[in-house]
Amino acid sequence: MNQIDLSDPYDNGYEPDDYMMPEEEWDRDLLLDPAWEKQQRKTFTAWCNSHLRKAGTQIENIEEDFRNGLKLMLLLEVISGERLPKPDRGKMRFHKIANVNKALDFITSKGVKLVSIGAEEIVDGNVKMTLGMIWTIILRFAIQDISVEETSAKEGLLLWCQRKTAPYRNVNVQNFHVSWKDGLGFCALIHRHKPELVDFHKLEVDDPLGNLNLAFDIAEKHLDIPKMLDAEDILNTPKPDERAIMTYVSCFYHAFAGAEQAETAANRICKVLGVNQENEKLMEDYERLASELLEWIRRTIPWLENRVPEKTMSEMQRKLEDFRDYRRKHKPPKVQEKCQLEISFNTLQTKLRISNRPAFMPSEGKMVSDIASAWQGLEQVEKGYEEWLLTEIRRLERLDHLAEKFRQKATNHQSWAAGDSLNDEEMLTRKDYESASLMEVRALLRKHEAFESDLSAHQDRVEQIAAIAQELNELDYHDVASVNQRCQSICDLWDQLGTLTQKRRESLERTEKLLETVEQLFLEYAKRSAPFNNWMEGAMEDLQDMFIVHTIEEVQTLIAAHEQFKATLPEADAERQAILGIQQEVLKISQNYGIRGDLTNPYSTITTEEIAIKWDKVKKLVPQRDSALQEELALQHANERLRRQFAAQANLIGPWIQARMEEIGRCSMAMGGTLEDQMTQLKQCEHVIVSYKPNIDRLEGDHQLIQESLIFDNKHTNYTMEHIRVGWELLLTTVARTINEIETQILTRDAKGISQEQMNEFRSSFNHFDRKKNGAMDSDDFRACLISMGYDLGEVEFARIMMLVDPNASGVVSFQSFIDFMTRETADTDTAEQVIASFRILAADKPYILADELRRELPPDQAEYCISRMPPYSGPGALPGALDYTAFSSALYGESDL
Repeated sequence: MNQIDLSDPYDNGYEPDDYMMPEEEWDRDLLLDPAWEKQQRKTFTAWCNSHLRKAGTQIENIEEDFRNGLKLMLLLEVISGERLPKPDRGKMRFHKIANVNKALDFITSKGVKLVSIGAEEIVDGNVKMTLGMIWTIILRFAIQDISVEETSAKEGLLLWCQRKTAPYRNVNVQNFHVSWKDGLGFCALIHRHKPELVDFHKLEVDDPLGNLNLAFDIAEKHLDIPKMLDAEDILNTPKPDERAIMTYVSCFYHAFAGAEQAETAANRICKVLGVNQENEKLMEDYERLASELLEWIRRTIPWLENRVPEKTMSEMQRKLEDFRDYRRKHKPPKVQEKCQLEISFNTLQTKLRISNRPAFMPSEGKMVSDIASAWQGLEQVEKGYEEWLLTEIRRLERLDHLAEKFRQKATNHQSWAAGDSLNDEEMLTRKDYESASLMEVRALLRKHEAFESDLSAHQDRVEQIAAIAQELNELDYHDVASVNQRCQSICDLWDQLGTLTQKRRESLERTEKLLETVEQLFLEYAKRSAPFNNWMEGAMEDLQDMFIVHTIEEVQTLIAAHEQFKATLPEADAERQAILGIQQEVLKISQNYGIRGDLTNPYSTITTEEIAIKWDKVKKLVPQRDSALQEELALQHANERLRRQFAAQANLIGPWIQARMEEIGRCSMAMGGTLEDQMTQLKQCEHVIVSYKPNIDRLEGDHQLIQESLIFDNKHTNYTMEHIRVGWELLLTTVARTINEIETQILTRDAKGISQEQMNEFRSSFNHFDRKKNGAMDSDDFRACLISMGYDLGEVEFARIMMLVDPNASGVVSFQSFIDFMTRETADTDTAEQVIASFRILAADKPYILADELRRELPPDQAEYCISRMPPYSGPGALPGALDYTAFSSALYGESDL
């Protein structure tokens, strides 16, 4: 309980700071200094009237007008805002004493111990006691609540004056008497808070009367502070009355404290609105970036889904090059945009949580999960598109090979057909056997048998041509029409020859019974020369046959087969010598037995000259085939070097990426240092990762060489370029996301006032209960963690907390969600109630606020921000244009909708 002793003897001779000393027992025998009494009378009367006029009354004589206690009780009701007991209305002395006692009892109920003041002295009009009682009231209701840095009321008021006047020259407030005589202290207080009311720099220290009157006039006219002092009295008194000065100065404090309160309220509102405006800008940026990224994905997917094959290898190679440009130039910036979008979203959510705002919900289809899903769809289509390109290139390669093979075989066959088919057709339709002798018929029959043997040898070639044409049809060769036409022409001619051959055989066999003479040597020559001739033609065709291989082993298989073929050449040469020997035998018999006439072999069209020419061609084609196979072997060795070169790099890069991922994981969960230490480590790690990019680019270059060389497999590594790309993109995204998480934790720590020790304690608790060591706690582990930290959890309370940390009901709590919850539990933030209270100050306690008031108290942009978003106020007593600041403030924190 405060004790106010009014026994001050009012001695003119005490020191400047004596008013701070405990007051002695009130001495009834001493009188007030007349100058002090005059100052107190005027000051206390003006102070009482400044409150009584609110009740429509005033006093003229301070010791007379309070004698019946009625205006005294009214004064206490006005300044306290409380009702006193009903006064006695009688005019007798005991009625007056009863009323004054009710007033004194009320003062005592407010914690003030009255010493030496009784109701009788007040009723009797004792000036000293009356002034002492009013001073008690002033101390309790005007000065006691003034406190600066936990000082007493008097010290607090003095400290407030000293701080406000400190910047002003010639002003040195040390007490509440002589420090105010020159008037500069009063003028400095006014100028500090209302500089437009007084030009302090024009004031002179040698004009105290002018300074005092200027301050008193401005205070009365502009600050609603009545003149409680006379400038002349202050100047003519060696030491002005400190109680009068304190009373008057306290009015300045209350006048300006309200303005400071309004300024503080405006500053709080500006801070809250600034946070809201910044968050809205981040939301707009997120929506725009998300829309642009989703639109790019939407445009790109149809291009990747377009699987219409081109007809030629060069056109498909152009498609592959376009795809490479997409992977190198167009997609990497979008990977960065996607990562930055996730980081911006997380930062925005953290800022919203820190500022006690509701979480940001992007437009439908623009959630981070929606973007991740769309991105995953893009990569699936992308992977399928690349596989399709390579498959299609292989198919076209196979088609080109088959088409060329078809052309070669068809050309060889048609060359054979063009050279002999017309003669064969004429021979097969000839009726020569009708007039021939037996010997001639037999000769014709043997000739026909030789022809059938030759025709049968060509049957395989025709079937091969038809089989190749069929395969080209099945593989959808672009010029299949011409292939089919050419194949049909060959088959038609072949069928025609077959039909004619069958008919001629039937005719010759009917005649054979009549004709029995056959030239055995010619027949033997024909039988042996035809297969040998066919073998040479087949050998020439095989030696010129195209081949397509992809490995060294396949080339070596062809080389082995070629070596086997060369091994058969001596045997073939012996057969050639034997066939030529038959012809030499015919010539020898003819010479020995003097046979005359045509010695042309009637059973064969194959001459020894033809055999010699084809044999020479076979011998020339053998070394050419050797050379082609060796060139292909060298090419496959080069391809193998490319495979090994790619594998050597990939086998280093793949584990390096995995090691960096593990390093990032260790940094993000480290316990030893501060968050700044973790940030430094992660930034260093990020620098190392970015510096490693040239290795990825070199690997991309090797991969391009492999694709251009049509190399489709690599047994030296399990890493494909796709694996490396995905790992690299994941590494970039992970380090950026982890840095953002640490930044978010720093932002949360600093904004919430969380110490590093608390952050370490939170991480230690999380790591302990993260039993699976996967960066998340399940609900049971989370409950155990909270209990270990002192939470008394019931089912309802735990369910409420789970809704906060796991709004998607995934069943797990991430470290970031855990940190957000713990910081909300351990730190204060602005609340809707605080903002409402600030608006109420600006609105002068009205339940609504006007646009002019907002424009007067807030910066222009924030005032217009409020005006455009505040709903109209619909409560009682609203003026036109009244705005509902309560609904607006609640909506800022997601507690209602505007």
